[in-house]
Amino acid sequence: MSQKLNILWISFEDTNPYYGCYGDPVAITPNLDRLAAEGCRWPNAYSTAGVCAPARAGIITGMYPISIGAHHMRTTHVQKGMPELPTPYNTVAPPHVKCFTEYLRAAGYFCTNNEKTDYQFQTPRTAWDEQGHQAHWRNRPAPDQPFFSVFNLGVTHESGMWEDKNPKAYVDPDTIPLPPYFPDTPKVRESMARMYNNISYNDSLLGQMLQDLEDDGLAENTIVFHWSDHGPLPRGKRWPYDSGIHIPMIIRWPDGLTAGEVRDELISSIDLGPTVLSLAGLDIPHHIQGQAFLGPERAPSRDYVFASRDRHDCTYDRVRACRDQRFKYIRNYYPEAPRAVWIPYLHQHPIMEELWRLHLSGELTDLQESLFFANTRAVEELYDTEADPFETNNLAKDLAYDSDRRRLSDALDNWLDEVGDMGEISESEMVARWYPNGKQPQTVAPIAACYQEGCAGLGVMDEETCTSFPATIILQSATQGASIAYQLEGDSHWRLYTGPLRLQPKQHSIKTIANRIGYAESEERLYRVNVKQPSTTISA
Repeated sequence: MSQKLNILWISFEDTNPYYGCYGDPVAITPNLDRLAAEGCRWPNAYSTAGVCAPARAGIITGMYPISIGAHHMRTTHVQKGMPELPTPYNTVAPPHVKCFTEYLRAAGYFCTNNEKTDYQFQTPRTAWDEQGHQAHWRNRPAPDQPFFSVFNLGVTHESGMWEDKNPKAYVDPDTIPLPPYFPDTPKVRESMARMYNNISYNDSLLGQMLQDLEDDGLAENTIVFHWSDHGPLPRGKRWPYDSGIHIPMIIRWPDGLTAGEVRDELISSIDLGPTVLSLAGLDIPHHIQGQAFLGPERAPSRDYVFASRDRHDCTYDRVRACRDQRFKYIRNYYPEAPRAVWIPYLHQHPIMEELWRLHLSGELTDLQESLFFANTRAVEELYDTEADPFETNNLAKDLAYDSDRRRLSDALDNWLDEVGDMGEISESEMVARWYPNGKQPQTVAPIAACYQEGCAGLGVMDEETCTSFPATIILQSATQGASIAYQLEGDSHWRLYTGPLRLQPKQHSIKTIANRIGYAESEERLYRVNVKQPSTTISA
């Protein structure tokens, strides 16, 4: 067990790589810069969606959000102002789809998440050994047990840019370079400064975690990943432009990566889970749509990455995007829809408030007007991201780029055919399939069967059972694809059931539950099993 590598994820919410190690001239990120100098940086890493829940559903399952019905943002609460929407609901993934951490737990890893989930479904109890504010690798039962620990640092969330937030000042607003689609006003600059300052604050937290790893003597045997789920800014968050999906990716692996290395290959956030499985020495289940970019299961480099946009809060949309190393192709399925749509949460953003103010007073530039307030959209968009990194010059109708447009359009079609797109059906129809008669299905509680000498376990065991040693208990749920968790007396964590339980002679209490992604968790069931030592016959 001690030979297995530990794996640590430190994610920042809502963060494009505004870091010194990515060439940002004003960023103050000494710990991230040191991590990149000690590890490897991927400048071409992208999320599958420009918003939290769909992106995180893809990360935890290794499945594209559009493939499993996790593409709308968000699903698990009623939308204020539009209660007629089919929310709240949990995404019901196919029965074979699991949180990838279950495979790690089954292989002996201690898995912790501190703390954000936002998976579009209730977190299965089988996903983590620990979940919450106190979850930490230091809580594992044995010091030689390998761990996979996740820390999600939230201060960089989009809401950290609101005007009522006053982080410690590091960056001078007047020094910040602005994209051409933002107006140059004090309010915009102050909001951008809050973003930089929040990144600097998270950088200090990351530095402390790396120090904790050193203090515990674990740095040399732990692979550290740093990433984010998407970007924070208007025309970024919720959109598949690079300002929405371009994310940092830095990995330090002392014995496996060259310090200071930069790899230009395309990476998708959906690749994070399978890469961890590969590094842990595990086979990657065939259904997982991401691919490993490190370890023995490493796949050939990608030619393309893909992203999607669907309902956000109260507004439906359907946008699909494909990107290679240079070009970005975007397809708008609702070209008649205006750019400015009602997303109440977005309208709290100070930069969005400033855009609206200047739009109403007629003070925006033509570019800013067209990108934020045009009443229609192009059917197709194509951008040369090398010549036009802010994606403002649509080349889709330029014949000089027609071969690139057709190539990326074909790649997008092939991807949609391969993974399936549940955005083709209405959200109400999708939820009705999952929730018969409007009711969430519930996982069936586990039953138990006992195998012992002279008893082949042909029947369901009573909840109070007496048996003789040696005895083995099998747990089973009638729900297809269900995972089972159990606790023995004295356990502080729920264990993942991976196979028959061999019980020693004594009185046992076995508490069980079952879950499947999107289903309500089963009722708990308690089995009390008295295992007796068989009597010994002494011959004369």
